[in-house]
Amino acid sequence: MARDQIDMTPVETRDELVAWFEAGNKPKSEFRIGTEHEKFPFTIDGYRPVPYAGPRGIKALLDGMRLLLGWEPIMEGDNIIGLYDVTGGGAISLEPGGQFELSGAPVETVHQCLRELQAHLAQVREVARPLGIGFLGLGMTPTWTRAEVPMMPKGRYRIMTAYMPKVGNLGLDMMYRTCTVQTNLDYSSEADMVLKLRVSLALQPVATALFANSPFTEGRPNGFLSFRSHIWTDTDPDRSGMLPWAFEPGMGFERWVDYALDVPMYFVKRGDRYIDVSGQSFRDLLAGTLAALPGERATISDWANHVSTIFPEVRLKRYLEMRGSDSGPWRRLPALAAYWAGILYDDDSLHAAWDMVKSWSAEERQTLRDDVPRLGFRAEIRGRNLLSLAQDTLRLAERGLARRRRFDAAGRDEAYFLRPLQDFVARGITPADELLEKFHGPWGGSVLPAFKEYAY
Repeated sequence: MARDQIDMTPVETRDELVAWFEAGNKPKSEFRIGTEHEKFPFTIDGYRPVPYAGPRGIKALLDGMRLLLGWEPIMEGDNIIGLYDVTGGGAISLEPGGQFELSGAPVETVHQCLRELQAHLAQVREVARPLGIGFLGLGMTPTWTRAEVPMMPKGRYRIMTAYMPKVGNLGLDMMYRTCTVQTNLDYSSEADMVLKLRVSLALQPVATALFANSPFTEGRPNGFLSFRSHIWTDTDPDRSGMLPWAFEPGMGFERWVDYALDVPMYFVKRGDRYIDVSGQSFRDLLAGTLAALPGERATISDWANHVSTIFPEVRLKRYLEMRGSDSGPWRRLPALAAYWAGILYDDDSLHAAWDMVKSWSAEERQTLRDDVPRLGFRAEIRGRNLLSLAQDTLRLAERGLARRRRFDAAGRDEAYFLRPLQDFVARGITPADELLEKFHGPWGGSVLPAFKEYAY
């Protein structure tokens, strides 16, 4: 999750909320790619969760990173909870269970995403090794129970932890036991946003299958290929899902604002203080009638923070976030940016993708999304399996990246980053299928080898 926003400009009308999204419009020449990835810290001795406090804890890791990088600390009270790169725009933040997240700076090419990732991992290893901390690249912790995972000292997480069991059965698993990789991409206009949102929502299950990497819970196969994706189906229906209304006539920034206004709030932040307003309406805050803050008006910060607590498969901020994929080994992470940039940043590929999905009904999209976590490439839509759909979308991505003509020093364009995905599709298996093969074969029924083979 990104840093909390700090902009106390008062907001009084719905039009101002719409204008906030409109301000994300960028000319194509300014389109950027942002990558966010989470990883599980674990103790190299014993493969246990890493606590926040103590000489070998998360706090010590963040303090070491601050000294190494010179980044600004993000504090909550006396606790360091993240780091911010004032010059480059990247940030390091903590998920609820200590999952260590790099929110990358907006960059022009996937080659730059890779360089940023390699630099980050080199830096984090330098600090983590002396502390006896390793990092695991899976979509869900393969061994730990929910009770074993520590809670990071962030006020928003205390509020969310109390609220989640009221609205779903698996929200705490989402918070404490999963890791994702995301790609953030720009739009040039309202119409461009709508087209990209619809294409990426419809195809999000394909990305879920391509990156499915969470088949274990507490040491055993859990019956899913992406249990992380399944968790979202029982987390909080008010703020997650496939957004069927986004495909209806009249979709645009205003429709998203109305959706976001209908999503119950978690908190309002004033200074360092998180005020629990879980279940209450942003509309009341906008009107100055929120029971917890009588007479107080909403600010831009309140809106930006509220928008960041909405978790559909694709999220609109001042850019679009692709949210459907499990985290994985570091070499595979840039493939997500390449996949979505190849489809969404090339007009020919974008329109070809829309032609592929535009006739699907809301029910068909939902069924595909619900089937993929368990079936992976064997899921079907209109009698066609997801494997052939993945092949077609990878071809669109490859052609789109070739047309982008962004080369590295070796003369390779960004399509090179699709190879890990193309390899899995050629074999007809998801990454989770490979994990299960290892579990039932060379790993001898144990998940512990994952902490070596899938460590960063």
